Amino acid sequence: MKKVLIGIAVLVVVVVAAAVAVPFFVPTEEIKTRITQGVESATGRQLVIAGDLSVSVLPSLEVVAEDISFSNAEGAADPNMASLQALRLKLQILPLISGNVKVDEFVLVDPVINLEIDENGKPNWEFASAPAADAAPAPSGEAESSDGGGGSAISDISLGNIQLVNGSLKFSDAASGTVQEVSDINLAVTLTDLDSPFTADGSLQWNAKTINLAVTSEKPRGLTTGEEAPVGLSVETDVIKLGFEGSVATAAKLLVAGALDVSTPSIRDLAAWTGNPIEFEGTGLGPFSLAGKVDVDGATYSFTDAKIAIDEIEGDGSVSIATAGAKPQIDASLNLGVLDLNPYLPPAKEGEAAGGGAAGGDSAAGSGSAEPADWSDDPIDASGLQAVNANFALTVAGILVQEIKVGQSALDVALKDGLLGVDLTELNLYDGKGQGKLSVDGRNAAPAISKSFAMSGISAEPLLTDAAGFDRLSGTGNMEFAITATGASQRQMVENLNGKGQVTFNDGAIKGINLAAMVRNAANAFLDPGASDTQKTDFAELSGSFDIKNGLLSNQDLKLLSPLLRVEGKGTSDLPSRTVDYRVEPKAVASLEGQGGTGDASGLAVPVLVSGPWHDLSYQPDLAGAVEGLAKDPGKALESLGGDAGKALEGVLGGGDEEGGGVKLPEGAGDALKGLFGN
Repeated sequence: MKKVLIGIAVLVVVVVAAAVAVPFFVPTEEIKTRITQGVESATGRQLVIAGDLSVSVLPSLEVVAEDISFSNAEGAADPNMASLQALRLKLQILPLISGNVKVDEFVLVDPVINLEIDENGKPNWEFASAPAADAAPAPSGEAESSDGGGGSAISDISLGNIQLVNGSLKFSDAASGTVQEVSDINLAVTLTDLDSPFTADGSLQWNAKTINLAVTSEKPRGLTTGEEAPVGLSVETDVIKLGFEGSVATAAKLLVAGALDVSTPSIRDLAAWTGNPIEFEGTGLGPFSLAGKVDVDGATYSFTDAKIAIDEIEGDGSVSIATAGAKPQIDASLNLGVLDLNPYLPPAKEGEAAGGGAAGGDSAAGSGSAEPADWSDDPIDASGLQAVNANFALTVAGILVQEIKVGQSALDVALKDGLLGVDLTELNLYDGKGQGKLSVDGRNAAPAISKSFAMSGISAEPLLTDAAGFDRLSGTGNMEFAITATGASQRQMVENLNGKGQVTFNDGAIKGINLAAMVRNAANAFLDPGASDTQKTDFAELSGSFDIKNGLLSNQDLKLLSPLLRVEGKGTSDLPSRTVDYRVEPKAVASLEGQGGTGDASGLAVPVLVSGPWHDLSYQPDLAGAVEGLAKDPGKALESLGGDAGKALEGVLGGGDEEGGGVKLPEGAGDALKGLFGN
């Protein structure tokens, strides 16, 4: 942009200088020739004045030129870099003697400017011939200008009729294929003198919408001397409004201070207007507003006392960016009310629970669902973490994600030389509290990640119901885990995953089966189709832990302790291959001990085998193993259940034939057992 201004300045200086000096000595056609030759010498481009040219000097300098064009760079798409239908300039000469500039009229009619960047990245505002060398230094002892040599000798400026009429600007980038056009540019400037109010009002058309612009300054003299000057800016369309009221100073460094206000009735409409449509199925991203104090101090930019609103989300915060160092330093904070994310999520599909699972929380085993994509081998590029250093603090009064309700939460983010740390200092979730940490090390070719999380006192039933539409488990949950991974791709991360964790649920229930009722009236409990809706088995403890070594997750201590019931489980999940090999062994026992009881009490066990790929798990009851174990000593197994329970279950199982050979199940009971444990 600086080179563009230099080129324009050269063009104006050559035209004005020639127009002032030449009229005294040569005719109009000769003036044209000298002006065009001067421009070509300075820029290497041709200036053509195809229309009339008139120049007069006294009592004021008046220049009127028509049908002017300035040629483009070689190979450019448009033949002209700039053209205009007419130029009218009227400048009072006598006030210049005292250092005052009084422009009675300066009007550009139908100016057209074409800015282009070719396929090699070269812009058309780079001219073949450089401007003339700097003027020779003043003779020794010659007095410097009154401002110390660093400023202008102009003491005052007065602008009369200053207009840009029906202008247009086109920017083309051949390398990226970007083309932007601004049309119907109209601008009018009012300035009586540097100590009187300055106004610049105008409008333009971009992407089929009118943008109204206004710039004001109560005392514009400061803008010419570098001192602080009050400035107002307004930009308004039907999709966005921007306003600034403050001060600007440019003496030693840029200083800006004031109030900024930005708003739009629809973020979606604004994005579409700028050529970046937002495509997602959510209903959010409507109204947006941002207001606060902006401050620029050289290379430091800050925005404080900020009030932000997006749809129904409201908050406040601040941000500061310092660019003077080796890399930018960003410090920010944001405090939000309830963060409802549902308007930004796609609607739940028909037949899918609000929490994202299948309705009712059940999914058929062996459903043959489509195989998902494998782990990605695409390289993970974490080099962007070294681009800036940052500190960010976020607090929210609550978070809503589908039906999941999160309470007050807070996290701190720190990024330093490629090392990212996220500290979840507060999380309130379904009567529980949690904390966690995340670290991402992007300083090496293979990023490293570590995570740790701990939560206690979670109310399981409302959490699982809201999160997955699963209402079969209740109780108070505690969990913790810590994992690490390193790798240059997602697959490598999974293959190098290591860690451990544990989960415990206390004083809860598994809905859908009541073992005590089953023992008292086993036949009805198994065969009653409504039992899964009305029955439940209370437990005192449901717990398990896991270890992960190089992507292989192992659990060897799953247990459920409840009166009349023990459940044990162990197995593995191969994370890189996405497969499971697990065995669950529920056992009906005679012990009334729950929490604190042992898991090895004798009783009737029907193991369940869970195996296969994640997307198509197979759940198979090991009935053969259960019957085989019972057949070895049915009396002892039934006796271990005790009293009426043993008699009831013995009645269900038939008690064997008269020779004592084998165990019979009454008609329908085998299918009921298989269905119960298979699901």
